[in-house]
Amino acid sequence: MEAETDSGKESFRFLIYSRALRSMALIYMTLSFSLYLHALGVSIIYIGLVAALTMLFALFLMLGLGALGDRKGYKYELVISEAFTMAGAFIIALTSNILLIMAGMIIAGISTGSGGMRGAFSPGSSAYIASVYGDEKERVKRFSKLNIVAATFSIAGSVMFGGVGLLSAYTGVLYAYRYLFLIAAVMLAFSVAFLVFLKEPARPKKTTRMMKGESWRYIAKIIAANALGGAGIGLAIPLLPLWFNLLFKATNAEISTVFAISYVATALGAYYASRIAGKAGVLNMAAGTRSLNGILLIALALSPAFPIAGIIYIIRAFIAGSGSPNRTTITVKGINSEDYGTATSVQGVATRASQLSSGASGYLMDYALPLPLEIGGALQLISGALFKILLKPKKK
Repeated sequence: MEAETDSGKESFRFLIYSRALRSMALIYMTLSFSLYLHALGVSIIYIGLVAALTMLFALFLMLGLGALGDRKGYKYELVISEAFTMAGAFIIALTSNILLIMAGMIIAGISTGSGGMRGAFSPGSSAYIASVYGDEKERVKRFSKLNIVAATFSIAGSVMFGGVGLLSAYTGVLYAYRYLFLIAAVMLAFSVAFLVFLKEPARPKKTTRMMKGESWRYIAKIIAANALGGAGIGLAIPLLPLWFNLLFKATNAEISTVFAISYVATALGAYYASRIAGKAGVLNMAAGTRSLNGILLIALALSPAFPIAGIIYIIRAFIAGSGSPNRTTITVKGINSEDYGTATSVQGVATRASQLSSGASGYLMDYALPLPLEIGGALQLISGALFKILLKPKKK
């Protein structure tokens, strides 16, 4: 295991501080996304379309920032990405115009999911860790630490979401959402400030316009495996808080409770992943947990009551927390060191492109509420199997 300098430890602490604040802000924003628009009178179908446009905007932003990171440093990629999220949050908080609110949500990129790892990752984060830490086991541990912090502080974001009901008694429901969006925006401003203090090793000179052939060949496998999983996530996850509300008549406080417990489960899963780093097989953990999460999504769709659905989602959160550090480590394993930014961005773009399926989730929910989760779960189940098949090392 490679030794870490004092400046490296301090730099990682700043990244941890940023991810903590980002998690609190983003979890409130993502949980509120569909329900705030619903409270504004926006139809389910249009909410799904806003989610799709959010991912489309993130797609182009991610690709441009990845190339910048390879040349100038991943710190700059992280700062610029976070600045867009912060700007979107301020727009949402400071206007009552529905079109501007939708635009703010698209710029902020807040509809892509409300899982406990949501705040840990933004364009440049995976590349930054891969650049600073070369050992595979050490990378798993660093990604696990980010996930633990993100999941733990996501609880505060969930509490903020649950507080909408309490605050609305004094301000009205729409202003309650807006005031809490403003708090989230301030948190993101501090997150940007912490990212400015990051340090990283000098980037190797870029010898190609985009990527080396070895990097292209490796990420092609990742993209093929992630495409189905991304489509499944896009169908099932972005509108999940609204799904709980429409199917089970769950209140903000009840939904907040389930998500808060799920974030504890995610943190425990990430801690478990850090403890067994390299022992259970990184690829086996990465692929197996994804397939199992697909099965649990289908079970969630078939739940007869909200408490049962909540328990299934919490179990799924633990599985996701234990699998995510391993999957992230796998995604950078076969990439040339000069291509981390572009390669992870291309992977992210492909995943976000597949998550444009969220545009169909509103239509499917309008037809039959369980349908997005059933189809999404099946796609994620297949994706896990494909991940193992494509990335299994060939026998010499």
